[in-house]
This record gives sequence, C-alpha cells and structure tokens, in this order.
Amino acid sequence: MDAERFSGLVDEAIASIPEYFRSRFDNIEIDIRPLAPPDIAANMGKNPWHLLGVYQGIPYPRRNHWYANVLPDRILIFQRPIETLCRTAEDVRRLVRRVVIHEVGHYFGLTDEELHRLERESNATPGRPKPRDDETTPP
Repeated sequence: MDAERFSGLVDEAIASIPEYFRSRFDNIEIDIRPLAPPDIAANMGKNPWHLLGVYQGIPYPRRNHWYANVLPDRILIFQRPIETLCRTAEDVRRLVRRVVIHEVGHYFGLTDEELHRLERESNATPGRPKPRDDETTPP
C-alpha cells in the first residue's frame, strides 16, 4: 500500500475517536514511519518488525501546571510491520485503527495491560464467554 493511502487510514482512525477524547489532544503529533528506528526498538527490547506503534511523551493525566515549553508527545505508527500482518486492505484498515486507538490509550495514561483487557472486553459478543486474560486477540 502506498504511503498516502496508509496515511489516510491513520487519519480515518483518528477521526473515529469520539470528539470527547479528540478535543483533549494537546501538544501531540502523529507520525508514520515505514519501520521503527533501531534506537526505539532497542530501547523497548523489540525487533523493529514486531513494533506496530509507539507512544512517546508525558501522558495527559500526568500533566499539570509545570507542563509547558516541551516538545510534542509523539505517536509513531509503523506501516510495514502492520502490512506484514495483514492479508487484505480491509485487514490493514482494521489493524491501523486498533494500533492508533491503542497508542492514544497510552496518551490518556492507560497501561498495556489495561488496554488489552479493554480490547478483549470490547471484542466479546453477547452470549459468548469473554476471552481469558492469557488469550490474545488476533488483528
């Protein structure tokens, strides 16, 4: 998928976030990269091909009166690892949305554990048992 189309999917994912949350975006930039830079991957102890997105910054709930004159927080979305996990353009769209929402969750101070739990709960359908904590959700 070309970079422009992928960027459009990221924009679409951001637009899908309720206004209540979008209106609280402050001093944050969202950037798309083909692959995680080696320094970021190394700092996280990950292979760059295993990183789909990263949030870097001071989470919104931790900001107070001293939060001023700082560089913007960043959400980085990594295109090639996302595409590698997907078979169709629709799969890419869904995974981009999932990754963007996950990283925005970090901006709002949620941990990986909290985000994974919320994702599992939102994927559970009525009448069907919710996944166990040790189960992962496919893209």
